[in-house]
Amino acid sequence: MARDPLTAADVARGVCRLFAQQGLVAIPEVTLPNGRRTDLTAIDARGHITIVEIKVSRADLHGDGKWPDYCDWCDRFYWALAAGLDPAILDTPDYRPETSGLIVADRYGAAVVRDAANCNLAPARRKAELLRIGRLAMRRSMIAADPELAAGQIYSTSL
Repeated sequence: MARDPLTAADVARGVCRLFAQQGLVAIPEVTLPNGRRTDLTAIDARGHITIVEIKVSRADLHGDGKWPDYCDWCDRFYWALAAGLDPAILDTPDYRPETSGLIVADRYGAAVVRDAANCNLAPARRKAELLRIGRLAMRRSMIAADPELAAGQIYSTSL
């Protein structure tokens, strides 16, 4: 019996399980101040920010030219590939293997194949990003508890 191909949600689930074991918490689809949207953004206990770009097909990987725009907004950047996808392309200079990490994941877990270099955000940027990401997570939690907030019936533009 053929297995369904892994989706980005499957890979995100596996990566989040790995991060939970490592003490990181993650949130999907965070829009950065430069307008780019991350697949996963994670924070560790020290406030270090990790961004993960998920790829589930070779075409998806080849078509990504935006990922360098993420690097100014995190301490570490990882590619997360669906299990079974050949990671060899990520060893080429276009994908900066000297700085970008590599995770391979499926629906049930993930493994770090290559650690990401630590880039250390400037303290002012880190503080601003942690505040922004924290408020985003809290806003999402509020809307999950009370969907009318999303409909704009009880919503401040400062949220």
